[in-house]
Amino acid sequence: MKRNSLSSFSISLWLLFTAVMLPDVESAKGKYAHMLFNELFEDYSNALRPVEDTDKVLNVTLQITLSQIKDMDERNQILSAYLWIRQSWYDAYLKWDKDKYDGLDSIRIPSNLVWRPDIVLYNKADDDVSEPVNTNVVLRYDGKITWDAPAITKSSCVVDVSYFPFDSQQCNLTFGSWTYNGNQVDIINSLDSGDLSDFVEDVEWEIHGMPAVKNVITYGCCSEPYPDVTFTLILKRKSSFYIFNLLLPCILISFLAPLGFYLPADSGEKVSLGVTVLLALTVFQLMVAEIMPPSENVPLIGKYYIATMTMITASTALTIIIMNLHHCGSEAKPVPRWARVVILDYMSKIFFVYDVGENCTSPKKRKEEHKLEGDDGCQRRHKEVRSHLSDKNDDCDLKEKLNGNLNKSYGVHGENVREAVNCCSCYKMLIKNIEYIANCVRDHKANRAKGIEWKKVAKVMDRFFMWIFFIMVFFMSVLIIGKAA
Repeated sequence: MKRNSLSSFSISLWLLFTAVMLPDVESAKGKYAHMLFNELFEDYSNALRPVEDTDKVLNVTLQITLSQIKDMDERNQILSAYLWIRQSWYDAYLKWDKDKYDGLDSIRIPSNLVWRPDIVLYNKADDDVSEPVNTNVVLRYDGKITWDAPAITKSSCVVDVSYFPFDSQQCNLTFGSWTYNGNQVDIINSLDSGDLSDFVEDVEWEIHGMPAVKNVITYGCCSEPYPDVTFTLILKRKSSFYIFNLLLPCILISFLAPLGFYLPADSGEKVSLGVTVLLALTVFQLMVAEIMPPSENVPLIGKYYIATMTMITASTALTIIIMNLHHCGSEAKPVPRWARVVILDYMSKIFFVYDVGENCTSPKKRKEEHKLEGDDGCQRRHKEVRSHLSDKNDDCDLKEKLNGNLNKSYGVHGENVREAVNCCSCYKMLIKNIEYIANCVRDHKANRAKGIEWKKVAKVMDRFFMWIFFIMVFFMSVLIIGKAA
């Protein structure tokens, strides 16, 4: 019990001593910091390069941390990014012995008090002239200065939209000194790539790397070399948004174009459907054109739209031609023999096209037999009437001969003779009228059969082009989706 009470008493004394002495230590540190600051900057100038020998190169270490991609403007080809820029160098005039200042090894002072390298973004695309953010720098006792400054940069980026929306982009961020050449200020990469550990995930772009490369370039204006560090930002577009809002509706609309061939020709909506689909694709094409830069590289989705619009235009033109074939009347020429063999005999069986008025549940042979039986019955009845009338005509001729002989022999003229003659003339007139009606019926059937044949030709061609355009749309859709893989 005594030991426990003694230990607790010792801890209480130590805490009390720490609480009393800590403000004194902090005040001592602040006193030394003020004294150090006054001594360091008494004769210091931030206008000149801080080296003891003017022929000596000052090394500046550069590190870039990508925090966020704010915007990628494809039309104006500008990348907006939020960066953390760290620069470190050694100042020969800002050193001290930390033992003389109670172990004070670093202080933080405003960055405008010390010399700073004029490292800028070469490919800057911002209209405003922005000054470096006046954040504090960390100054160590050995003269090392570390300057961390946030920056929102707008850099020019050559955007290649050939495979939009399945494209990848590479945007360069080139940093270098604006006035100092390589013999005065040299830039060294802190890392082999940009730091992506604090990157905030973007909704549209994936980051696949940010390699850094040092370049030493001699420009035409000057003979001295100028070093720079180029960070290449490798971006991959997330295409889900564009697939569901631009690509998938276009694919669904394009599948409506072949269905225009399946519409009945008498519906009057075949051409209207093609024109409506064409206008819908034109709207999507304009939406893509608004976000794409005006370049010679046509995006992949734009090529798909153009190909689909060309296909729909061709289908509409073919629909008009097929409708003209469908509405061929009695004045049209008969179906050519080759068309009757190829289209009516073979293609109609391949595409399951039946005669007008038939369907898949009514057998074709039974209708043809019924039709043949009906035609045979009509012909049979026509022959019976003609044979009966011819018999009547023969009887009239016989009566006329007999009456003529009686008149010659006896000179008798009776009412029976006149009635027989009138009856024979009526029969002759009736035969002529029936033959005229029969000829009209035969001509009507021939013209009707001709029109039915042309309608069947049009129907077969509709089915043929419907499957052709379905296959074309399918392969075009598979091709553009395959580009995403």
